[in-house]
Amino acid sequence: MSRAAFCVNVVTTDGPAGRAGVTVSAMSSVSADGSTPTVLVCIHHQSKTAAAIVDNGVFCINILRDDQADIADHFGGRSKFGGDDKFAPVSWLPTETGAPRLAESVVAFDCRVISSQRVGTHHIFVGAVGAVTVGSGQALIYADRVYGRAHPIATSRAQ
Repeated sequence: MSRAAFCVNVVTTDGPAGRAGVTVSAMSSVSADGSTPTVLVCIHHQSKTAAAIVDNGVFCINILRDDQADIADHFGGRSKFGGDDKFAPVSWLPTETGAPRLAESVVAFDCRVISSQRVGTHHIFVGAVGAVTVGSGQALIYADRVYGRAHPIATSRAQ
């Protein structure tokens, strides 16, 4: 799997089970058609965030910008920031569901859980997207165990 390239995301939640967040690469659109788009995210079953999402019933997927690798490391447990509050080093905004939204992400999807299932070592959460907030910049990519950014591929056209 390390050879596959993925967007880097911080998934957050808040509610009765408390506020939590974790860095993930396993996120995908399920359906963009219809009145309610859906997305899925996979989170390790031992993660405090997975347990909180199960209890809170909401999550926000924050797709990180290519200059936010430090945030990915922080929520992935490789912090340079220190301190007890994971959320303190960066700016967060409230969402309709209550899940924290990163103030400066490429895009954020505020979701309500419509399906949750544990498969192997991970919970698979499918969420109904209630709101989308579009930011700016390019997405942070993770592949071959390093961060990167997308670059256009030059194509030649036959004339």
